[in-house]
Amino acid sequence: MVDATITNLVDVVRESAYRLTGAAADYDPLMNLIGNARIVLIGEATHGTHEFYEQRAEITKRLIQEKGFTAVAVEADWPDAYRVNRYVQDASEDPTPAEALSGFQRFPTWMWRNTDMLNFLNWLREYNDAIPENAVKVGFYGLDLYSMYASIEAVLEYLDQVDPETAQRARYRYSCFEHLGEDAQTYGYATSFGLTKSCEEEVVNVLEELQRRAAEYIQKDGEGAADELFYALQNARLVKNAEAYYRSMFQGRVSSWNIRDRHMAEMLDQLVAHFEQQGKPSKVVVWEHNSHLGDARATDMEVMGEVNVGQLVRDRYGDDAVLIGFTTYTGTVTAASNWGGTAELKLVRPALPGSYEALFHQTGVPQFLLLLKDNNPAITGLREAQLERAIGVIYQPETERISHYFYARLPDQFDAVIHIDDTKGVQPLDRTAYSDMEEAPETFPFAV
Repeated sequence: MVDATITNLVDVVRESAYRLTGAAADYDPLMNLIGNARIVLIGEATHGTHEFYEQRAEITKRLIQEKGFTAVAVEADWPDAYRVNRYVQDASEDPTPAEALSGFQRFPTWMWRNTDMLNFLNWLREYNDAIPENAVKVGFYGLDLYSMYASIEAVLEYLDQVDPETAQRARYRYSCFEHLGEDAQTYGYATSFGLTKSCEEEVVNVLEELQRRAAEYIQKDGEGAADELFYALQNARLVKNAEAYYRSMFQGRVSSWNIRDRHMAEMLDQLVAHFEQQGKPSKVVVWEHNSHLGDARATDMEVMGEVNVGQLVRDRYGDDAVLIGFTTYTGTVTAASNWGGTAELKLVRPALPGSYEALFHQTGVPQFLLLLKDNNPAITGLREAQLERAIGVIYQPETERISHYFYARLPDQFDAVIHIDDTKGVQPLDRTAYSDMEEAPETFPFAV
């Protein structure tokens, strides 16, 4: 009976799916689903799959050209991404996209320093260069919070230029971190166990003073002042939230996860508000992992007390937000074996039976788009919780069930899903730090 049910579900998924053939019209059904939405969240099932980057870029190009989207916000640190933003808007001295991406030095560098990103940034720069002079250029922004010390430097650099007296106060407040060196995790450990006092009050004070003086800085700083102030404010906001994040790291996963995802949602909200204040279109495409962008309430995360960007964005923007996920069955992925490790081209094991990925594989369709808002038998059948795979920057196939699978209700998690059955890893720009696996060992996937 169970097998018959699964077979029937495979059939109805196959019938409901839109095949992706590489044609220009492949994503027409997705564009219709998105309609006039202002926020489109596009996930990925791994942090190192070429097809996810490539197809995400193709969807984003259409959103920019056809629906007036003017910002791409990604799971990256604000200062590093803002350097890229300046490049794509022809406001920097970086001569190439590779140079603009050179700020991404923190592990995992391949997440943004890869050939797919080069191709997309080339397109973005050419698009911006070709639009009329008074048109709004598309920007590129980071939402993450790992750049605490780089963001401190950016705040001080801004204040040194516009208000040396306030810069002096900010420098004194931020000096609270100095005795621990530039090691945020050491700071988190020391404060969690009472070895040193928290810098919470100091980082809040810097942000609040910047906010109080915002009108004054815009008035006296001339053209471009609003953007530069916004850049500084986002950095000060990041420092405040990063301080709380690192302080929470040793108090349990849920607390730090929630601080990070609430931060990313807050950065997105601030970005939208900034565009609106300037009278610009506030339509943003967000690129992050499925685990951040699929609604947490439809997964095991809810049981653990975790929230995520997808849930927070849905709560805030309602039907103005569309959530899109990616899945894959097998292939290769660029990932490390341990945190801070070398990038490797790793073989992705065929998905476990009882998973969405295995079910999609059974359709025999190599690549397809499935809209999850339609009220059809496929969606009804998929609503029962099944396993779903998530590979981040680390892939540990030997403990795959525990390390990389969770239960989800896909139609509640996303508005649409794109399945690419056989995928390959991204190509990092830093080839010297890349370990190639030319062919599968004879024992793959059983490792015996």
